[in-house]
Amino acid sequence: MKRWKHRPEGSTWGDFGPDDEIGRLNLLTPEKVLQGVREVRAGQAFCLSLPLDLPGGNVLNPRRHAPILAPTTREGTPYLNFAMSAVQPGAVDVLSDDQVTLSMQYSTQWDGLCHVGALFDIQGDGEPRRVYYNGYAAGVDVLGGADAGGDACCPPGRSYARRLGINRYAEKGMQGRGVLVDLERAFGPGRTVVDHAGLQTAMRAQGAVVEPGDMLVLRTGFAEAVLAMNGEPDAHALEQTGAVLDGSDPALLQWITDSGVAAICADNYAVEAYPARGAGSSHSVLPLHHHCLFKLGVPLAELWYLKELADWLHANGRSRFLLTAPPLRMPGAVGSPVTPIATV
Repeated sequence: MKRWKHRPEGSTWGDFGPDDEIGRLNLLTPEKVLQGVREVRAGQAFCLSLPLDLPGGNVLNPRRHAPILAPTTREGTPYLNFAMSAVQPGAVDVLSDDQVTLSMQYSTQWDGLCHVGALFDIQGDGEPRRVYYNGYAAGVDVLGGADAGGDACCPPGRSYARRLGINRYAEKGMQGRGVLVDLERAFGPGRTVVDHAGLQTAMRAQGAVVEPGDMLVLRTGFAEAVLAMNGEPDAHALEQTGAVLDGSDPALLQWITDSGVAAICADNYAVEAYPARGAGSSHSVLPLHHHCLFKLGVPLAELWYLKELADWLHANGRSRFLLTAPPLRMPGAVGSPVTPIATV
């Protein structure tokens, strides 16, 4: 049975096949990888990740907590600076082995396509259902919370995305051509809500041209402020820091559709202004997430660190680079930390 009879207006549901799970990442073709490789001229690489223990605390999101590192143990013994002579007399080895408790979207991250869904009448019977990109459903394809239990892969208290998991990005490879637009350079370090006209003005001024299959990368200065706060984020100050996209601007959403971008990556916290300016019945508090993740299958990424890359590209009159950014290949995960690398 088909998962849906009706798809959201303007969506790409079914365009890449009835069982597609990666959306516009299908546009990361071998040719797009080669286009990215052709941008490598200096052989210099930039790490685009914050340290994964930042921003620090959980004032930016009370649901997400900093990672906790601990030794692995065997029969109650921690294996950190562990002398192997304790288990094999005469051995000279010293072993350290650790584990981590980690919120998958705490720091530099990818959002999976099952990160944001919507209530939508997929069967045309007047009954909105909780669904995600391409009609994959809560409680059937994405398990957890009240929809956990009764399944070996998702017992109570656990979660598991049978479909649209972040592992699909890892399997794709997440490599291609990145195009950086420096919104901090265009609008300054303060909070600016950037609509379609503002984004296009910045792109023209910087000679940034986006083609189908490119990954759009937005520098706003937000992650730089987070880094400077050294693990003690000032929520009020950060609310006034960095440009954000205006997800309530229909022209901006239409440009995302028409541009064919494969993904949008930013150094700020939500990519878009939250909560959105729009209201009324059947509205989304995250309209850009709704448009990208739910309708188009365009992955979003947040809290990337872009200053050194942006400065280098500006100094060299460039905006394009090879971007390599696979997430963890963690089956069933909704999002993932990432250590993106830009090569120029």
